[in-house]
Amino acid sequence: MYKRSRQATVFLALLYFCSSPIMAAQQPKAAATAPSGLSPDRAISLAEQGRCRESISGLRHAMAGSVTAETRKQAGVLGVRCSLAIDDRDSTDEFIRLLNKQFSKDPDVLFVVIHAYSDLSTRTAQDLGRTAPDSFAAHKLNAEALEMQGKWEPAQLEYETMIKKDPNVRGIHFLLGRLLLSRPDAGPDVAERAKQEFLKEIQIDPSNAGAHYILGELARRDQKWDDAISRYNQALKADPNLGEAYLGLGYCLVNEKKYEDAIAPLRTAERFMPENPEVHNSLGAALQRSGHKDEAQKEFAIHEKLISAEGTAKPE
Repeated sequence: MYKRSRQATVFLALLYFCSSPIMAAQQPKAAATAPSGLSPDRAISLAEQGRCRESISGLRHAMAGSVTAETRKQAGVLGVRCSLAIDDRDSTDEFIRLLNKQFSKDPDVLFVVIHAYSDLSTRTAQDLGRTAPDSFAAHKLNAEALEMQGKWEPAQLEYETMIKKDPNVRGIHFLLGRLLLSRPDAGPDVAERAKQEFLKEIQIDPSNAGAHYILGELARRDQKWDDAISRYNQALKADPNLGEAYLGLGYCLVNEKKYEDAIAPLRTAERFMPENPEVHNSLGAALQRSGHKDEAQKEFAIHEKLISAEGTAKPE
């Protein structure tokens, strides 16, 4: 039985970028633009003093000017921090764009950009909470945040509240079903409860690949091969890039002794997940049973190599 990795849906960044002294500084309500002709050095100096409103324009010009790369990098990083400090999100976007264009592989820049996106995400979530606290979007965001924190009961309550308001809202039955399967304390009937949520989701949205896929996984676990094969095929019809569905499909076909039929989906799974040892193990079995012994041995060798690498990998 192969290992199943949970399909990720939506990632909610909740890191904070406010630890910088610049972010904590109270900004003077002075002119919003820098003085005409502000030099890069002067703009950087003003930004380092926390005089962000005065420095933004000069920092922007510094990034476009004929100065050293180190000066442009410093101006961009300070520009991101200062624009966030005064909540000038358009300028933040511009500085991020310029940094990504000019320093796309610089680890220090990437660190700043990651936290900037996280900060923007947090602020936008706060905007949603302030402007539309009772909206479906706000409830969904809150539920996802609670789920990420492992607060299963309040997260489930949020999803159930949304369903009570509108039983036909798209995506929520899927999220509730996924949460039920994730809960460590969901009870012995959790699989059936989750299955019903996925079936309701498909009634609302037949193109929900995730719901079809997990139904396939549940059927595969119960060795209901035909049902699982049908579900995986429907998942792939909705999302042809769902690598794990190819693996599940191939695995079921091998168990149904349809070895030749299993080779094609497992080859595709191999392209999507070359580092997954179970892909190579299942493909090796399909090849061996269909008479392709040399190719099978290659796949089994890759499987063993990956398993050995997993066993010797040092924990981080």
